[in-house]
Amino acid sequence: MAGGALVDAGSLKRAHLYEYKITGYFIFSCIVGALGGSLFGYDLGVSGGVTSMDDFLIEFFPHVYERKHSHLQETDYCKYDDQMLTLFTSSLYFAALVSTFGASSVTKNRGRRASIIVGSISFFIGAVLNAAAKNIAMLIIGRVLLGVGIGFGNQAVPLYLSEMSPAKVRGAVNQLFQLTTCLGILIANLVNYGTEQLHPWGWRLSLGLATVPATVMFFGGLMCPETPNSLVEQGRFEEGRKVLERVRGTPNVDAEYEDLVEASKEAEAISNPFQNLLLKKNRPQFIIGALAIPAFQQLTGNNSILFYAPVIFQTLGFGSGAALYSTIITSVALVFATLISMFFVDKFGRRAFFLEAGAEMFCCMVATTIVLALEFGKGKELPFGVGVFLVIVIFLFVLAYGRSWGPLGWLVPSELFPLEIRSAAQSVVVCVNMIFTALVAQFFLVSLCHLKFGIFLLFGGLIFIMSCCVYFFLPETKQVPIEEIHLLFENHWFWKKVIGDLNQEKLREHP
Repeated sequence: MAGGALVDAGSLKRAHLYEYKITGYFIFSCIVGALGGSLFGYDLGVSGGVTSMDDFLIEFFPHVYERKHSHLQETDYCKYDDQMLTLFTSSLYFAALVSTFGASSVTKNRGRRASIIVGSISFFIGAVLNAAAKNIAMLIIGRVLLGVGIGFGNQAVPLYLSEMSPAKVRGAVNQLFQLTTCLGILIANLVNYGTEQLHPWGWRLSLGLATVPATVMFFGGLMCPETPNSLVEQGRFEEGRKVLERVRGTPNVDAEYEDLVEASKEAEAISNPFQNLLLKKNRPQFIIGALAIPAFQQLTGNNSILFYAPVIFQTLGFGSGAALYSTIITSVALVFATLISMFFVDKFGRRAFFLEAGAEMFCCMVATTIVLALEFGKGKELPFGVGVFLVIVIFLFVLAYGRSWGPLGWLVPSELFPLEIRSAAQSVVVCVNMIFTALVAQFFLVSLCHLKFGIFLLFGGLIFIMSCCVYFFLPETKQVPIEEIHLLFENHWFWKKVIGDLNQEKLREHP
C-alpha cells in the first residue's frame, strides 16, 4: 500500500522492552508544558477580532473604517484590503520565523524548558506594548516581541511533549499543544465578544490579556522538569535517568535509556546539525516533515479563517456582533475536533485522519465557492438562510482541520527526526510554518479582494494536492518509538530509493 507500510516488529531494536505507567508526575509535566500553545492560540483568536473592532480601526486605520461602513458594491470583497492592517497580524509571524533559529540553539544547549521560559517573557512584554500602543509603530514592535515568544514556544513545546511521551500515547499527548492552542483561540474570541462593547478601550483589554497565558507559561516552565532526551543530550546522564524513571513510573527503563544514550552519542558526532539535515539518511524526513507538512498546514486556508473570521463574516454581510458570535462557533468546533483527534489518533493513525479530513475540507471549500459565486458581491447582505449555510460549512471545515492538519501538522514533524538533528529540524519546521503563516496573513485579504470567491477554490485545490502527498509519501508513525522512526523511511517504497546505500554515507561521515 502506498506510503502506509509499517516496519517489521523485529526491526524495531528495543521497542518491545520499553515499560511505562501513566503517572501523576507525567500528566502534570505534559499539561504544564503544553501551556505554550495557549500563547499561539490566544494571538490567533484575538488579532482577527481586534482588527474588526470599530474603535481600533478609528484610532489606527480610519480609512479602513470608512470603507467598512461603505455600501458600495465594489467594496464587498475589499473592505479590509489594507497592507498596513494585515502587517499588524503578519509581523508577528515574520518575527517568529527569524527567532526560531535562536530558539534552536537555546533548546539544544540549555534545554526545552529554557526556550519555553524565554518565549513567555518576550510574549508578556509584547502584550503590554500592544495594550498601551499610541501609534502603529508601537503596535508593530509589540507584535514583533509576541512573535519572538511564539517562535521560542512553538520550537520547544512540540519537542517537549513528544520526548516526554511513551510511544503508545505520543500522538494524544503531543496534541495537548493543539488543544491549548484551540482553547486559547476560543478564550480570545469570547474576550473579543465581551470587549467589543467596551468603548473606546475594549481592544486594549483584548490585547493586554495576552499577558495572562504568558504568565502561566512562565511559571509552568519553572515548575516542569526537563525532558530525559534533552538531559542526556546535554551530558547530564544520571539526572536524565532519574527523570526518565520518574516520568515512566518504573525503574525498569534500561532499554529506553540505552536508546537515548545511543542517540546522544550519535548527536555528539554532529558538529553542524543544520548541515546534517540534508544528508541522504535525513532527506525524506526533511522534505516531508520540515518542508511539506508545515507549509501545507497553512495552505489549507484554515488560518485565514482563524485570523480573519470576524472580518470574513462582516465582509459577507454579518453584523459586528453576529460576526464575533459566528467566530466563537468555529472556535468551539476547533476544540471539539482536537479532542476527537487526541482520543483516536493513536488508534487509527496519522494518515487516516489526514486523508479523511482532507476529503471533507475539499468539499467544504468547493461548497463555499459555489455559494459565494451565486449569492455574494451584489452590494447587499447575504440572505439569512445562505448566511447560516456558510457558517455551517465553515464549522464543518474547521472541524475537519482541527482533527487533522491542525494538530498533526505539529505532531508528525516533532516525531520524525533523530535526536542529533531534532532541535535544528524543529527550527526549520517552525520557520517554514511561520513563513507561510505570515504570507497567508499578509496576502489573504488582498487575495480575497482580487480573486473574490476564487480564493476558496484555490484552497480546495491545494488541499487535494497535499492529501495526495500524504497518501504516497508519509509512512504511518503511530506507536513507533521516537528514536526508531527513521527505520520507517529506510523501508518505505519510495524513500528507500532516495536514501540509497547508507553504508556509503556512513563511511563518508566517519572515514
